[in-house]
Amino acid sequence: MSNVVIFGVGDFARIAAVYLRDDSPHDVVAFAVDDEYFAGESLMGIPVVPSSELPARHPPGQFDVLVAVGYSRVNQARTEVYERYKSLGYDFVTYVHSSVLRWPETTIGENCFIFEENVIQPFVSIGDNVVLWSGNHIGHDVTIGNHCFIASHAVVSGNCRFGESCFVGVNATFRDDVTIAPKCVIGAGALIMRDTEEGGVYSVPGSKAIDRKSWELKGF
Repeated sequence: MSNVVIFGVGDFARIAAVYLRDDSPHDVVAFAVDDEYFAGESLMGIPVVPSSELPARHPPGQFDVLVAVGYSRVNQARTEVYERYKSLGYDFVTYVHSSVLRWPETTIGENCFIFEENVIQPFVSIGDNVVLWSGNHIGHDVTIGNHCFIASHAVVSGNCRFGESCFVGVNATFRDDVTIAPKCVIGAGALIMRDTEEGGVYSVPGSKAIDRKSWELKGF
C-alpha cells in the first residue's frame, strides 16, 4: 500500500479516487490543485491541498502522486503537471483495473490509468502518463507513446504505433500496422487505414470538421 495524492479536482480525479479506493491497495490521502484553482478545503471528504503547499505537507518519498488531468490541449495540461512533480522527486502510481486482460509480456509506464474491461494483448508497450478509458481492444505488439489518452471502445489492431500526446475518441478503429504520428487528434468513430501526419486531426468522413483550437480547450 502507498499513500497517494491525486492531482486534480475534476471528473477524472473524482472517478480515480473511487477506483483507487475500491480496487487497489492505495490510500488516497489528499487531492492537490494549483493555487489559482483552489476553491475548497475538501472533496469527497478528502482534504484538498494547494500545490504550493504539497511538498511540505506531503513530501516526495513519503507520498506518491497520481496526475488525474484529462486531455486538455491534446494532453499537454496533464503532461506539464506530470513533469513538474517528476522534477520534484515524486514517484507515481499506475493503476490497472482488476478486470483488465493482459499478459506478462505487457509493459506499462508510470502515472498510467487503465480502466475496466480493456483487453491488452501480448507484447504491448504503454509509455508514461497514458490513460486508457474503459473497454478498449489493444492488439498485439502495439506501442503507445507517452502522454496519450484513448477514450472508450477503441479497436487498435496489431503492430500499430502511437506517437506521444495523441488523443483517440470513442469507437475509433485502426487497421493493423499503422503509425499514428505525435499529437494527433482522432475523432469519435474515425477509421484509420494508413499512417497519419504529426498534429493531424482525423474524423469520420462526411462529418463536420473538428475545430482543433476549440477542441484543445476541452478535457477534464
